[in-house]
Amino acid sequence: MAALEQNGLVLVTGAGGFIGGHLVSELRRRGHRRIRGVDVKPLGEWYQRFDDVETRVLDLREIGACREAARGARYVFNLAADMGGMGFIELHKAECMLTVLINTHMLMAAQEAGVERFFYSSSACVYAAEKQTDAAVTPLREADAYPAMPEDGYGWEKLFSERMCRHFTEDFGLVTRVARYHNVYGPYGTYDGGREKAPAAVCRKVIQAQISGSGEIEIWGDGEQTRSFTYIDDCLHGTIALMESGVSEPLNIGSDQLVTINQLVDIVERIAEVKLRRKYKLDAPKGVRGRNSDNTLITQQLGWAPSIRLEDGMRKTYEWIHQEMTAKERRQVFV
Repeated sequence: MAALEQNGLVLVTGAGGFIGGHLVSELRRRGHRRIRGVDVKPLGEWYQRFDDVETRVLDLREIGACREAARGARYVFNLAADMGGMGFIELHKAECMLTVLINTHMLMAAQEAGVERFFYSSSACVYAAEKQTDAAVTPLREADAYPAMPEDGYGWEKLFSERMCRHFTEDFGLVTRVARYHNVYGPYGTYDGGREKAPAAVCRKVIQAQISGSGEIEIWGDGEQTRSFTYIDDCLHGTIALMESGVSEPLNIGSDQLVTINQLVDIVERIAEVKLRRKYKLDAPKGVRGRNSDNTLITQQLGWAPSIRLEDGMRKTYEWIHQEMTAKERRQVFV
């Protein structure tokens, strides 16, 4: 293990987003004193900002912006991507593919700047769809990414970018670490607008049903598709542990607690103390039939695996989204 030097400049790209904002917060909590956060979004749209963190608004699809971002950095966590939940990535394949410019240019800039370690946030979408056709899915091992047939658009971009990291290590000696995230969720993230993922979407829909009094929730698909969902605290611990490790191959960072979407709704209903009628939208984007994380390798390599129960993480997520939505409702009443 090679702990990150607390006085070394850490660059977090995508710092205005969900995982990036939490990562900056965690690095601060761990005593890092020199952090640079970069995102394409205007500062007013960042989910979390800190007065003692250098913040820059840059479009990292451009090589010049990447060079500016990487200047002087010792470590890079590259989380920047144009992405969202299934409703977004199924309908915006070209936009998701263009994210390849970010990782390509960030690798180039990092290599030129003499960066010591480079982290890339990949995704479980790199796994072949043919391995995810059954709701009772066999958990996905890291080796299951090949032979390659990832999710069209977003998955191909992620898998290609993984290979870029590998070859920058082989050809230029840039130390790279790659995590395959599995459905990360938690507070301080997107919960509406089309880019939100299932946990946040379900929380929002349950709260909306309560506010409107409709007593009904719309579920995409038949609700029997399965997923595992990873709470943000587990994601952060795994990310930093992998960055500090000697593991050069991609690792799953994901919970192995498999649930159906109907069971996810059950959990949120219990948190909200409500029972809703379910309306199934069978023609909505719903992704693969089943997806779960095999945590054998991460347990072997890091001596740890995500363990936060979905019920506990969803309660914290629901409470934050409820606070946000009810505050917005009150503001609208007084406008």
